[in-house]
Amino acid sequence: MTKNIKAISFEMIESYSKEFNKKKENRIIRNSVIKNGIEAAAVNNDAVIAMNPIFSDEIDTGKVTDQKSSGRCWMFAALNTFRHLMNKELNTKDLELSQNYTMFWDKFEKANFFFESIIKTFNQDLDSRVVSWLLATPQQDGGQWDMLAGLIEKYGVVPKDAMPETFHSSNSSAMNSMLNLKLRQCAVKLRKLNEEGTELSKIKTAKEHMLKEIYNILSFCLGEPPKEFDFTYRDKDDKFHIDEKLTPKKFFKKYIHLDLNDYVSVINAPTKDKPFNKTYTVQFLGSVIEGRPIKYLNVDIETFRKLAVDQIKDGETVWFGCDVGKFAEKAKGILDTKVYDYELALGTDFKMTKAERLDYLGSALTHAMVLTGVNIKDGKVNKWKVENSWGESRGTKGYFVMSDDWFAEYTYQIVVNKKYLSENLKKAYEQSPVELKPWDPMGALAVINE
Repeated sequence: MTKNIKAISFEMIESYSKEFNKKKENRIIRNSVIKNGIEAAAVNNDAVIAMNPIFSDEIDTGKVTDQKSSGRCWMFAALNTFRHLMNKELNTKDLELSQNYTMFWDKFEKANFFFESIIKTFNQDLDSRVVSWLLATPQQDGGQWDMLAGLIEKYGVVPKDAMPETFHSSNSSAMNSMLNLKLRQCAVKLRKLNEEGTELSKIKTAKEHMLKEIYNILSFCLGEPPKEFDFTYRDKDDKFHIDEKLTPKKFFKKYIHLDLNDYVSVINAPTKDKPFNKTYTVQFLGSVIEGRPIKYLNVDIETFRKLAVDQIKDGETVWFGCDVGKFAEKAKGILDTKVYDYELALGTDFKMTKAERLDYLGSALTHAMVLTGVNIKDGKVNKWKVENSWGESRGTKGYFVMSDDWFAEYTYQIVVNKKYLSENLKKAYEQSPVELKPWDPMGALAVINE
């Protein structure tokens, strides 16, 4: 076989160099990229101008939130959709729900999910792909809609002042390192107990002690979640309100009062292994053991787009998951496949279909935000208004503009009310889901922070 291997020769290198230097314009492009970087050299000002922040249909959602140096985008996006409804109903401005409260229970439940997954895989070798995958990242900040819904159904929500941000809720890296170190240590102990022939009931008792240690770590870093609190606020007319002795679940029922079972995750993943109009789940992905499992309904892009438009037109914002690192001018807040002309700048093409990018690990869901507006011109969508959670310094006071081309290519998931599904899609959603491997691209978690 070695006879067929052809190494790089110096003659090849010389020919490449000569061809590169034949084109005088390559010198200008090279100098620009060297001095300014690829993105600055490749920026397309026509696309920047086209993505102006004016929309035909727009929902007033107030000031953006800031996840800071944490990967809680999915959590911020979901809680933002709730607070939009709350602020409207209470005639308030910029009330926030506590992202720290939800973070505490998310990490606690993820620890239990990890321990149960380790126990479930006792029969697999340590270097098996599944066990290796579990140990690679025992827990992280990222998540999915169904994980958030499971947390809220179990623990409720609280206003931000009932459990404010802490250093580690806003700067989670060191806390995550310590948690993962502890979780891996616990995995060692659990597998050793099994190897020694310990009864499962005793292993479960050991797991409960491990969970107590995780609770302590989280309490040191994030504070203990409130069991009861008073809700106080002033409305836009400066009228003071107080509601005393609320539990987190009562607060959600009284002030958000959404039935989360009415909302479904819809994806657009046009790969051969995921036919449209079928449902999917992902092995070893979740947090609340007894909560709702991950479940997606895969649809074509036209249906995907229409579902989002219909909900926005009815005055309700849309949680969505995307690959935010692609063709993103983050300072100006533009997501557009034309915003950078990489092909012109680098003299080669990078063309792949959405399916090919998913299959060949070129793209995955990395970030969650909220659709708060859409622009329809001549009966067609051409851009979307996006509420991000990176503070007000980017885009238009934190809001981004997304072209519809970018929506089609790099948006993978939306969450909509079931009432917008056709009867056929409602029936399709009730199917038992096909199980995907843990490392499937649809198992990716929204975790990007910027």
